[in-house]
Amino acid sequence: MRDIDLFQVALGLVPPWMVAAADFDAEKKRLDIEIDFKTGGRFPCPDCGKASCPVHDTVKKTWRHLDFFQHQAFLHARVARIDCPDCGVRLVNVPWARPGSGFTLLFEAFAMTLVTAMPVAAAARLVGEHDTRLWRVVLHYVEKAVARMDLADLRRVAIDETAARRGHNYITLFVDIDSRKVVYVAEGRWCGDSRSVRGSCR
Repeated sequence: MRDIDLFQVALGLVPPWMVAAADFDAEKKRLDIEIDFKTGGRFPCPDCGKASCPVHDTVKKTWRHLDFFQHQAFLHARVARIDCPDCGVRLVNVPWARPGSGFTLLFEAFAMTLVTAMPVAAAARLVGEHDTRLWRVVLHYVEKAVARMDLADLRRVAIDETAARRGHNYITLFVDIDSRKVVYVAEGRWCGDSRSVRGSCR
């Protein structure tokens, strides 16, 4: 099996996507995989879902992928912009990454697993990324989870405060007593009345 065939299977790519080339640099400890699509490939519209829209042009994009052993891996692809008769020119979604992210879905899943067990800064050092990039990933999935949260059965709430360092950076936690799950986090300290917790008590 050729290396590009192996990567094709490992990445789970299906037509029209295919691995076109792979470059491994042992000295730089880096693997670069080029992904392309066959000439004449058609894609669904990312907005309305209309199938088989023709390609208008392409945009070159790069994503950080899971490491290949101890080597950083990157995916590069010509991403099609399709011409939808209803929505106009739109950039298609790729199956290996969410729109707007510089990481693959597998990398993000690994990063989210790490940040449940350690600070984001420590996770960033472990994967060789700046912590602000990982924070953007964390905030995306936290906001997504909050949007899906169903509080219809919430009956009892416990409120507590904690600080990252003594006397600094307080947050207040709101916890569903029955399910023992955090339902809301606010900046600042709880003042014990109906005022906002944002900021310090005086």
